[in-house]
Amino acid sequence: MSSKLARGLLATYLRAELPRLVRLTVVLITEIGLQLANPLIAAAFINGAQAGRPTGQLIGIAVVFIGVALVTQLATVAETYMADDLGWRTTNALRVDLTRRVLHLGAPFHSQYSPGQLVERVDGDVSAVADFFSRFIVQVLGNGVFLLGVILVMFVLDWRIGLLMAGFAAAAVVVMTRTGGFVGTRAKAARVAVGNLSGFLEERLAGMVDIKSNGGDGHAIHGLQSHMAERYTRTRTSILAASSFSAGVSLVFVVGTAAALALSAALFRSGGLSLGTTFAVFRYAVMLRVPLEQLSRQMNSLQRASGATVRIRQLLDAQPAVVSGRGVKLGGGALGVEFEQVSFAYGTQPVLEDVSFKVAPGEVLGLAGRTGSGKTTISRLLLRRYDPTAGEVRVGGVDVRQTTFDDLRQRVAVVTQEVQLFEGSLRDNVTVFDDSVSDDRVWEAFSVLGLDRWVQARPGGLDGQLGTFGEGLSAGEAQLVALARAFLADPGVVILDEASSRLDPGTERLLNRAISRLLTSRTGLIIAHRLTALDRADRIVILEAGRVAEAGSRSELAADPTSRFSQLQRLGSQEALA
Repeated sequence: MSSKLARGLLATYLRAELPRLVRLTVVLITEIGLQLANPLIAAAFINGAQAGRPTGQLIGIAVVFIGVALVTQLATVAETYMADDLGWRTTNALRVDLTRRVLHLGAPFHSQYSPGQLVERVDGDVSAVADFFSRFIVQVLGNGVFLLGVILVMFVLDWRIGLLMAGFAAAAVVVMTRTGGFVGTRAKAARVAVGNLSGFLEERLAGMVDIKSNGGDGHAIHGLQSHMAERYTRTRTSILAASSFSAGVSLVFVVGTAAALALSAALFRSGGLSLGTTFAVFRYAVMLRVPLEQLSRQMNSLQRASGATVRIRQLLDAQPAVVSGRGVKLGGGALGVEFEQVSFAYGTQPVLEDVSFKVAPGEVLGLAGRTGSGKTTISRLLLRRYDPTAGEVRVGGVDVRQTTFDDLRQRVAVVTQEVQLFEGSLRDNVTVFDDSVSDDRVWEAFSVLGLDRWVQARPGGLDGQLGTFGEGLSAGEAQLVALARAFLADPGVVILDEASSRLDPGTERLLNRAISRLLTSRTGLIIAHRLTALDRADRIVILEAGRVAEAGSRSELAADPTSRFSQLQRLGSQEALA
């Protein structure tokens, strides 16, 4: 089944390269014809020399032989180039499709895999099938045609030799097809081990600072050794299986070649074959080794690719749990937000239960609650990273399931305490590499947010380069970049998820001023632990265990001495519901 998947995947991507495939096929057939012709030309030379033909005729045959050999080499070079070019084109197209699929699948899918595992699927698995994609036409179909051509020529030379070699070739093919699954199963296990190692490394390297600062080096090294041992064991088993497979095919070939040479020698002694024909039989018997060995290697490649193909096919066939809506447009300006009897669970773990609240256009709502109370889940539902299991989430009066992802995420912006920055200029990080955004618009964003002097004070200004993962900016400065990103999108709703939780006083003043300007004439949701972060909120909703525990304006909650909010205010606590 996995081999069929590999061949089906190859056919899918070859269809897009049909003109190149046709040209490769023409070159390949030409090369095969020339290879089959040369032993016959050599046999004619030997028979002519034995019969005492004129030297001029023999020289002519020799020139033809050399000319055919040279053209064969040129055809081989052209075929190799064209096959590799075709392989790279098809595998690169496959990488693009896999990347697009991964980006399309959304949060429910990504929660099941680490980034390292997905990288291994998108690049590692495709690399595993790259040789199969580039050489399948040449080394399977081409060598299959060449093998049939050699056997047919042997039948023409002597039916007994042809019959003998056909039997051994059939035996080799049976060995390859019947024992291939033995290799494929072990190759798939090896690919899984490689993916597990990649996922482990990605996770540990991302958390390197925490691991070292908390003395977790030994645990990380132990885990690395365990994953490396698994990869080594499974890879070694896969290689041994592939070598055993190739050895079995080679044994069939050796026995077949020996039998063919013994038979041709006996026929020569009895006068049934000429010396030139005997030489041709010898050459064709030797030539059979090449297609059989290449077929053997390619069958190995097919079996190694089959495990990767299953994983690739699973990824291509995966369907997103959240799909884009039918395209109802959201309005302009500030947009209202409504949660109506919303419930949600991550798997079997309930997070929100019957949550209802409204935010009027232009109003700022503060969301507070203990860790795990469901605050961040509300922002994820609003952005449709997940869909609620019950109830409705509406933006601008439109159920978010009815609008497109692009429209929703253009009108709803989020700024979190964990900002993803990229290697590139400050401008690139603000525009996320969108060259259509002019410098004037970027400067306008920083200017309106009150951050233009901060940009001017930075080395290089907008063109100043940031290192990998945004080295060169503090956590607070990274949030300033995120605010500028949000302003450029001109959203109707802004979500601030713990956006001021890790700032020094100077940066916090900059950020607070920028937030105030960003929220001007926009609807805001501020998710925070600290009460001071909720000072700009018009109303506050406090969550407990996934339910709305309290809701009202700051003055209403503060006036109620029994409210959780007023209790914390009286205690002077800076931590809300901690």
